[in-house]
Amino acid sequence: MIILGLDPGLGTTGWGVIRADGNRLSHLGNGQLKTDAKEPLPRRLSHLDSMIAALMADHAPDTAAVEEVFVNTNPQTTLKLGQARGVVICAAARTGIEVGEYAARLVKKSVVGVGNAEKPQVHAMIQRLLPGVKIAGADAADALAVAICHAHHLASARRVKVR
Repeated sequence: MIILGLDPGLGTTGWGVIRADGNRLSHLGNGQLKTDAKEPLPRRLSHLDSMIAALMADHAPDTAAVEEVFVNTNPQTTLKLGQARGVVICAAARTGIEVGEYAARLVKKSVVGVGNAEKPQVHAMIQRLLPGVKIAGADAADALAVAICHAHHLASARRVKVR
């Protein structure tokens, strides 16, 4: 199964693609999608939608997962993040695949073992779980963590169904 993980943001959206074969995970790609802060919001959201559509076409994932929004101290920042997240979810769902949603604490707990892990801990664990991976940045690392979290939850759901 090919899984696309997404860490949405208006300025930078991280993405990571993995293959899950039972308990075995392998890295297929990762990167960051950027929008121009000088552009008007509608144009930035439209560009983000186009980039996600291209990513979906290039990697043809079987499923996707997105990190949930956390509330910032600045309500405007939270609102813009929510709008970007909505575009990301819509662009992925438009292809007909299921899109999972995970809180940041759950992602960290799934990958590192604790929900309050720091970014460097998440980054280090991803390098252990996906040996040889070259991570394109913090947002890409977070997206790979979301994909790994989704893979673990899908595997657990399958085991529960079998019993």
